[in-house]
Amino acid sequence: MARLTKALYATLYLASLVTALPGSSTRHASKPPTVKVKNGTYVGVYSAPYEQDFFLGIPYAQPPVGNLRFRTPKSLDERWSGSRNATSYSRECVGYGSDQWNYETSEDCLYLNVVRPAGHKGKKLPVAFWIHGGGYYQGGAPDQRYNLSFAVQTAAEIGKPIIGVSINYRLSVWGFLASQQTLAAGATNLGLRDQRLALHWVQENIAAFGGDPKKVTIFGESAGGDSVGMHLTAYGGRDDKLFQGAIMQSGNPVRYTALNQTSDFQSLYDLIAFQTGCIQTPDSLQCLRDLPFARLNAVINSTALPFLINAWAPHIDNDFIRGLTSLQLARGEFVHVPIITGANSDEGSAFGVKGINTDEEFFNVLITSSPRETNISPEFARQIMAAYPDDPSVFILQNLPPTFHPGPPQGSQFRRVGAYYGDQIFIANSRLTAQTWAAAGVPAYRYRFNAIPADIPELVGVTHFQEVAFVFNNILGVGYSPAATPPFRGKGQNYKDLARLMCGSWMSFVHELDPNAWRGRRDRGERWPRYNNRRPMDFVFDANRTSYAEPDTYRKRGMELINENNVEEYHR
Repeated sequence: MARLTKALYATLYLASLVTALPGSSTRHASKPPTVKVKNGTYVGVYSAPYEQDFFLGIPYAQPPVGNLRFRTPKSLDERWSGSRNATSYSRECVGYGSDQWNYETSEDCLYLNVVRPAGHKGKKLPVAFWIHGGGYYQGGAPDQRYNLSFAVQTAAEIGKPIIGVSINYRLSVWGFLASQQTLAAGATNLGLRDQRLALHWVQENIAAFGGDPKKVTIFGESAGGDSVGMHLTAYGGRDDKLFQGAIMQSGNPVRYTALNQTSDFQSLYDLIAFQTGCIQTPDSLQCLRDLPFARLNAVINSTALPFLINAWAPHIDNDFIRGLTSLQLARGEFVHVPIITGANSDEGSAFGVKGINTDEEFFNVLITSSPRETNISPEFARQIMAAYPDDPSVFILQNLPPTFHPGPPQGSQFRRVGAYYGDQIFIANSRLTAQTWAAAGVPAYRYRFNAIPADIPELVGVTHFQEVAFVFNNILGVGYSPAATPPFRGKGQNYKDLARLMCGSWMSFVHELDPNAWRGRRDRGERWPRYNNRRPMDFVFDANRTSYAEPDTYRKRGMELINENNVEEYHR
């Protein structure tokens, strides 16, 4: 029932956007917007309430099905006369998490959406290019939480109009299968290559929509932010002039999990080949291409082999990813464009190990069973424990009393453990990224998001993903499951103001590469300072007080240890 309710809700919401309001212009309603791209003409949808044009479900590649399964994405090779509809979202790529529950999925999924403000004919608008998160195994652009209308509307209202683009890319096994066979075929990191081809499509076609291909900013969250980082370091940091700026929310060029070699996945590949009967064939990769979708999907999605779903991720293939990205940053091998980078205050409440009550338990977790493939040596574990003492006032879940120790199932050292893992996975990496950009003289702006949305327990705090509704200015809570509380329900004007500030800052950066340069910004507190290694400052987006700049020095020793040992101990 929830699946039908949410899907129906998304449909009704889209319908509401394209229904003319009393007194609204009806010119577009009688004559829908059209664009002529390289391949042919598309007909979109005009939304009178938002004064926007939607072009939805546009293919940017040939369907990766049949013999194109597990191959690098291929550009469209057809032209047509007449017009084709771009009036509804495509299906999402095949994925395996809750983000897929309420949306249709398909192998044929390499589509994108374009949302533009109406009435800007003849102008070249900057472009915001959204890459969704989901751990590389779930998610999609049709997800209405990522609806671009509110952000595009906000950009127009602050005098910085932009065009929004969102994309699908292949996930899990379909997008990140890795083995000697895929390496020999040049078919590695396919999900990232999908994203790259979509960026090329934008370069070739966005001018037809009124966009400026020279002013594209890529942005994403979690795996999407990580993807942005991979494009900043792709092909050894080669600048293909695909984007002028980048925004990374809880993701960075320094990966949040171990960056493995392609060969490290061989045993998983062999297991899939064995389970499908392809292991004995002369060309097991071609055999996997030839399998019926249902048969291959049943193996991947087997309850007996759940690790086959989310084990796949970007990997070193000596092509798209040529080595440890942390070493690339140290050598200056990255695309030198302005960035925003940051994370949420309590990321570790989602990623830390639960049930830790003693120093011994924490030590054993660090050296034997740490999550995210980050087991560390005993000597280094002792250094980490000294840098992250069992002090509840450590900067995580700061909304709780400073002496509060949680009980079961979190464990009395939950705040200590969460502080470390939040830093190790996201926050230290963000600081290192900002430091690297600043040292190279490239503008960087670092943030910390510090507002708890509706119905999030204080023991969870400002955890992972919670900033997304604010970045998109999604005050209505569009796309959130009927079983979940919309982020702004029951919250006051301070939360709406924070969303306006955050979305406005993002859209200003897309437009000007400066998060401060927008109409109305002066009334919303301190300026967001550019990152400076001599006096490092980040910007705190807070709902309970006026947002402010703070010294970026909290948990300094712990994050220094993490960043100084990222190769030896974490093998990124």
